[in-house]
Amino acid sequence: MSAAELTPSQAARWADRAGLPLPADRHAAVAATANHIHSVVSVLRELDFADTTPAAAYRTEQEHHHATA
Repeated sequence: MSAAELTPSQAARWADRAGLPLPADRHAAVAATANHIHSVVSVLRELDFADTTPAAAYRTEQEHHHATA
């Protein structure tokens, strides 16, 4: 396990700090889920979106019209 991964005891501590105490049998599952989410987000952070139009500029009806025309 790398130093960046959340341990079950750390997951329990962070959940408790957030006001969401976890039963002991959920600590490992929550830590594993948090570590998976972190790994996915880490990959997304590496992507280059420089030429991507902001979501606010996207218009579904225009895209649909162009696709069917």
